[in-house]
Amino acid sequence: MINLLFALIFVEMALIVILVFKTPLRKLVIMGLDRVKRGRGPIIVKTVGGTVFVVMLSSVHNVVEIQRRWIDDGDVNPTDQILMANHLLQVSLIGFSLFLALMIDRLHHYIRELYIRRKGIEAIKKQNRIFEDGKIGGTEQLKALEEEKSTLRAKVKHLESELEAKAKEASTAEANAVAFRKQSEGFLFEYDRLLEDNQNLRNQLQSLD
Repeated sequence: MINLLFALIFVEMALIVILVFKTPLRKLVIMGLDRVKRGRGPIIVKTVGGTVFVVMLSSVHNVVEIQRRWIDDGDVNPTDQILMANHLLQVSLIGFSLFLALMIDRLHHYIRELYIRRKGIEAIKKQNRIFEDGKIGGTEQLKALEEEKSTLRAKVKHLESELEAKAKEASTAEANAVAFRKQSEGFLFEYDRLLEDNQNLRNQLQSLD
């Protein structure tokens, strides 16, 4: 279970890195996420996420039960210590993987929004160029086109401000991705420490036997 969770976290981190940096793989990842969000994809994703969340709650319940057993017995069992460390690691990894999945969803949403905004700005600028070329004659039509041109310029400024805001959000998401990478390295060190404690406890159990 723990190895599977570590593999899942590494895959999620790789997807975040691909989404943050503009590479040829990003377009493929975005297309894949678009397909996942169509049809029954969202239902399946929510079902899997709910199942993983229930597993996390079950591990939390097991941790609470072990703590109650320690309080009632007044003695710390080495086997319970191993189980406690295992459940705590599972809860941490599951929570981290769910958080990374949420980050992937938000990054995908922001990238799609930026793409739509850029397309809108390009279309408006193209219309402005047509108007500036003077291909449409007539005084009344020219006045109407000038008014429409000013309106389109206002829309361009508004869209550019929104694009700048989305770009700032994307940069913030990139900074979060770097922080998540450092946090995952901390989890790896913690996992190695727990494995060493597990081995020490097993050696103590063997010596007691």
